[in-house]
Amino acid sequence: MEPVPETSATPVAPTAPGRPATTRAPGGPAVAGQGGERLAGLTALQTLRALDTGPRGLTESTAAARLDRFGANTLPAWRTVPWPVRFLRSLRDPFTAVLLCLGLVSAVTAAWSTACVILCLVAASCALRASGEHRADRSVAALRGLVATTATVLRRPEPDGGGPPQAREVPVDELVPGDVIRLSPGDLVPADVRLLRARGLSVHQAPLTGESAPVAKEAVETSPEAGGPFARPQLCFQGSSVAAGSGTAVVLATGADTRFAAVRAGAGPRAAGTFERSVHGISWILIRFMLLTPPLVLMAGAALHGRGLETLPFAVAVAVGLTPEMLPVVVTACLARGAALLARTHGVIVKRLPALHDLGAVEVLCLDKTGTLTQDRPVVDRALDEQGREDPAVLDWAAVNAWWTLQLADLPAPDTLDEAVMDAADESAFLAHDGVAALPYDPVRRLATAVVQTPGRLGRHTLVVKGAVTDVLERCALEPAERARLAELAAREAAEGLRVLAVATAERPARLRDYTPADERGLTFRGFLTLRDALAPTAADALRAFTARGLTVKILTGDQAGTAVRVCHDLRIAVQPDAVLTARDVEALDDAELAEAARRTTVFAECAPEHKGRIVAALRSGGTTVGFLGDGVNDLPALYAADVGIAPRGAVDVARESADVVLGDKDLTAIDHAVTAGRYSSGNIITYLRVTLSSNLGNVIAMLAAALLVPFLPMLPAQVLAQNLCFDAAQLAFAHDRPHPSVLRRPTALRPRDVLRFISVFGALNAVADLATFALLALVLDWPGVTDREAAFHSGWFTENLITQALVMVLLRAASRWRATGHTGPRAPGPVGRAAAALTVVGLLLPVSPLGPLLGMGALPVPYYLLLAVVLTPYAAALLVAGARSRRLRT
Repeated sequence: MEPVPETSATPVAPTAPGRPATTRAPGGPAVAGQGGERLAGLTALQTLRALDTGPRGLTESTAAARLDRFGANTLPAWRTVPWPVRFLRSLRDPFTAVLLCLGLVSAVTAAWSTACVILCLVAASCALRASGEHRADRSVAALRGLVATTATVLRRPEPDGGGPPQAREVPVDELVPGDVIRLSPGDLVPADVRLLRARGLSVHQAPLTGESAPVAKEAVETSPEAGGPFARPQLCFQGSSVAAGSGTAVVLATGADTRFAAVRAGAGPRAAGTFERSVHGISWILIRFMLLTPPLVLMAGAALHGRGLETLPFAVAVAVGLTPEMLPVVVTACLARGAALLARTHGVIVKRLPALHDLGAVEVLCLDKTGTLTQDRPVVDRALDEQGREDPAVLDWAAVNAWWTLQLADLPAPDTLDEAVMDAADESAFLAHDGVAALPYDPVRRLATAVVQTPGRLGRHTLVVKGAVTDVLERCALEPAERARLAELAAREAAEGLRVLAVATAERPARLRDYTPADERGLTFRGFLTLRDALAPTAADALRAFTARGLTVKILTGDQAGTAVRVCHDLRIAVQPDAVLTARDVEALDDAELAEAARRTTVFAECAPEHKGRIVAALRSGGTTVGFLGDGVNDLPALYAADVGIAPRGAVDVARESADVVLGDKDLTAIDHAVTAGRYSSGNIITYLRVTLSSNLGNVIAMLAAALLVPFLPMLPAQVLAQNLCFDAAQLAFAHDRPHPSVLRRPTALRPRDVLRFISVFGALNAVADLATFALLALVLDWPGVTDREAAFHSGWFTENLITQALVMVLLRAASRWRATGHTGPRAPGPVGRAAAALTVVGLLLPVSPLGPLLGMGALPVPYYLLLAVVLTPYAAALLVAGARSRRLRT
């Protein structure tokens, strides 16, 4: 490109969303917002004029003034949420809010002991959750880093800007629009830039577009708008990296005005996950019951027994009895324990505790292809001659080209294609030649040439050419029909998702003068080299594990459809012809049509960020729980749209910050470990909820019935509180239980309707057992030796309540295990079994202990306990039968 004169013409003033339009002040451009895209259609000269700069860069004083005006070249800071703020946010959890309200009502009704216990449980739950998430936040903060640290910038000397520019390293955050920078292999592009000069430049845009292959860039004057900004060869964007070549570019946009920041800002708010939706549903069920229960108790007491407001504490106690007070503590303990084990054993950081439940409930897992199913490098698939037959000589010639181009063109490192060729070839094949000269690859010729001398062939040089099929074939001495046949052969290989390179050679008399691209004529075609993406070592095993766990995998990629389908074929993922959609197909569908198509589609190809987000939202619209694994800026909309967003440790900063779960490595087996932990935690939570709510519902039904049947309060508020404390303490064991491996076979979602159906059946069973106990107590109260009928009734029901709750804990869990395994023999008691045994002992001994009279309870005749065993035996059998039937219906 010809040198571009400096100018101080009036600049263009592009504007970004969320930032007001600006007008140029003296000495600087009005560049804001979508500067890169607004200036993309201009020539290099027009761009420099618009930015009020030149090819020699800015002076230090001008750069400093622009830095003050436009701000540092950094993304908006991502602040760590303080622990107290996380504690207060935990109060927004629906169950926690319900408990808080009940605690306040208890305080208003002077039930101080109940209020204190409830408020302590709320505080413990919020502290556990805040501490777990705060630890995860600090772990993620340790992974943060700048997109780049320094950049090579050209600055003109002061005071008049005369003399040659000086190249110097400056911190990336000091770059301003109008700076001229140099790009070299391995550099991270520090801002959105427009190329002024380029030599063999190619960049990795995978973090922005998902494309696995490097993209060639060149300093063209203008380019068509088709394909979007990333397809323009003269533009490079922050977040990409230089794969090969070098260039000089002018900075178009920095900081919050870059495309990198725009994708992040456009990701939108995070959608509520499965756990939040389920908790809200169950909370409203409980709230309706709790609002209904106290008025019923008050009305029944007033109508049948003439009681007034003295029944209010009991009515509040009944509402409290329906509420699973330990739910926030047990849920938080289950999730925090699972998250801690994941972090300690597999390096997986769960940033948001409910996301661990969502991992266990995931039914569809959406993956990017590049770096997840495949490594970030290609491998040689086959070497073919002109007839499409295997020919190792083609690979040898390609390796000669790769090796001597690297050595003689003074490249810092081979590109990924050349590295794959040299890895596949025998080293002796390319070391048997002596290098003479090299013409490195450039994006215009789309080929590279190495000139070598073969031992034993004095006076002759061999040109070895490797590159794009079309460009190599047009330089070969071929008949048009033969050239068309070879092009068709290459197209068939490419249609299989392979990258195809052509290899040709030519003999020339040895000479001393330089070789030029004009010598790349009259070549002899040697064959084709096909390459495919290298599969991730653990991908196949992880996919088999996902299938065994009932997970459906879908691929969302920026690559071509053929490439993605090829990877699926190599990994034994079945892809039907109608199970592939491209971005154009997605755009042609409305939301309802896309939701239907997404369910039967396996591969979504050529996806832009907005396509990925829309696809994930469509999958979720039918109630499916969706997880998404992504590592680039182009994945942000999908990370936000998914129930649980997952990012590897090496992801770009904003993707890692936006994810719910951060993997130690970009390894699918880590997701399998996380899903396993999520299902274990969710299984314990679901079992706890079913056991607790069914038991509590049965107790409430029995309390309402007793309020109608007996002339005194069936249970004193202090007794209700003591019973709840004992039961709640026993249920902490669920946080440490290990569910049966059958839990891992399918997603473990917390579904309000399923829970309501379950607790209705088992709550009714519990109520029947309580009513049978009332009949038994009516008989026992008339026995000789029972002096205080009210205290005896309280004691008998208190003991029966704790024993039935212990039976529910053990037998419902046992029913699911026996159904899954067919095992009916004795098992060693786990945490839940030991807790249930302790609960039974407390139920038997507390009424006859010194604490019994303080709580209004007394001793019962021994025969009562024998008769109670007779009553509870059919209850236990009914639990086992109903539990097995429930398991059978669910599976």
